[in-house]
Order: sequence, then structure tokens, then C-alpha cells
Amino acid sequence: MTEGFSIRATQVDDWREVRALRLEMLEDTPIAFGETLQDALGHTDSEWRMRAARGTAEHGIALVAIDAAGRWVGTMGGYVPDATTGALLVGVYVSPDHRGHAAGIFDALLFAIQEWARSEGDRLTLHVHEDNSRARAAYLRRGFTETGHRVEYVLDSSAMEIEMVKPL
Repeated sequence: MTEGFSIRATQVDDWREVRALRLEMLEDTPIAFGETLQDALGHTDSEWRMRAARGTAEHGIALVAIDAAGRWVGTMGGYVPDATTGALLVGVYVSPDHRGHAAGIFDALLFAIQEWARSEGDRLTLHVHEDNSRARAAYLRRGFTETGHRVEYVLDSSAMEIEMVKPL
């Protein structure tokens, strides 16, 4: 337990909470995730169970921050698509009322993801939407640097995602 919240990996039985937090994420910051709220609302219970099970996946992780009242207030995930790419940081979200350095949730989740990523390689990579300046600034403050590589944003071919990397 960290100050006022705990962090743990998700499990298959967490699927309802995973769904609720994902829908909150998509409503709060629609450009930050490669999925629309409308698409997420159409997922079956089995899809949500599969997503919840990512917390125990081989070469992957899904973490959640839970406040003292039991509310899910943040999440981060990671996976390794291939040995060349190494660990990717994905699905980063902290509820608006739990954001900020003083709350500590972002940093605690990131620390745990970095610990996992060290077992997968020597760097952690992410892609952030070019218009998500809040997220870009947060990553820069925590030692990530822009690589200069950009990829097309999956939901809008006129937008780009910026690749950032942090050595571990």
C-alpha cells in the first residue's frame, strides 16, 4: 500500500472494473487510446475478461491503482510485441481527481511498470498523440525523450503519435 492507494496487477475476475475504468479513460481523453468509446461499449464480457487477464500475461502486464475507498483511479500496461521493439508502455490513465505530482499515482504506476520492463530489456518505449501535451510533458519530466520517429494515429490518419523512449 502506497500513501492512500495500492497498486496491483489485474486479474480475470476484475473485468467489470477494467471495463468501467476503460470507459472512463475513453470519455476523459479520447485521443489518448487507439479505441473509441463507441467501440469499447460494444465489447462482450469475454473481451473484458481477456483484457483483465493481461495483468498476469507472459511478457505483458496491466496494473491498476486503487484508492483507499476501493475506487480504481489509475492504470498502466505494458507488453513486448517482439524482441527488437522491447517493452511498450500502453494504456496510461489517472482519474482527473487523482492527477498531479502530490497524488503520486502516476509515478507509482510508472515505477512498477519500469521494474517489470527491466525484466524484458533495457528500455521502455511509448507512443503519445501529438496533441496530448499534458502526457508528453509528464513523460519528459520523467526521463523519456522523443526519438524523432512518428507513427500514424490509428483512429485518424491525419494525426501522428510521437515515439518516446527511456533507458532502464
